[in-house]
Amino acid sequence: MSTVTTVVRETKESQVTVELARGTGVARVDTGLKFFDHMLATFARYAGLDLTLRARGDLRHHLMEDVAITLGTAVQRVIPATAARYGERTLPMDDALVQACLDAGGRFYYRGPLKNRLYEHWMRSFCEHSRITLHLRVLRGKDSHHLTEAAFKALGLALRDAMVDSGVVFSMKGSVSLEVK
Repeated sequence: MSTVTTVVRETKESQVTVELARGTGVARVDTGLKFFDHMLATFARYAGLDLTLRARGDLRHHLMEDVAITLGTAVQRVIPATAARYGERTLPMDDALVQACLDAGGRFYYRGPLKNRLYEHWMRSFCEHSRITLHLRVLRGKDSHHLTEAAFKALGLALRDAMVDSGVVFSMKGSVSLEVK
C-alpha cells in the first residue's frame, strides 16, 4: 500500500484539503464545481492516483488556482526519487486531439495553451507546484469541453508513465533532493 500524503491550504479566499497516494485511480472530489470535479477525478483515474479532495472558495478562479497549488504539491511528494521521469501521451476525444509531454524531474515549465483560460491557468499552477515540465499541445479540435477533458486525460496518462519506479535515477546529476520547509 502506498503512503498517503495530505496537503491542506487555507487562505482568506479558499480552503483545500488533498489526500493523495499512488494507487488505482479511485477519486472522491468535491469542489462545488461539477465539471471541475469531473476533470480532477478523470486526472486521478488516468494517473493511477487515489485522491480525496475537498475544496471551497470565494471565486471560481481562486478555488481552481488553490486546488492546482495544493494538488500539485501533493503530486510532487508522491513522485518516487527513482521515477522513470518522462511521459508522453496523445489522446483523441471526439473532435479533440491533445498531446501531453512531461518531465517529472523537479523543474517547473509549462507551455500550452488550452482554449479555456481558467484551465490554462490551472495547468500552469499545477505544473509549478508539482515541479514538472509540461508541454501541452492541442493538435485538433474546437469543442472546449473535449479539449479540456482530453488534456486532463493525456496529462494523467503521461504522469502515470513518468511515475513508474524504475529503480534508477534518470539524471546525469544524480539524485537531486529538495528540502521543503
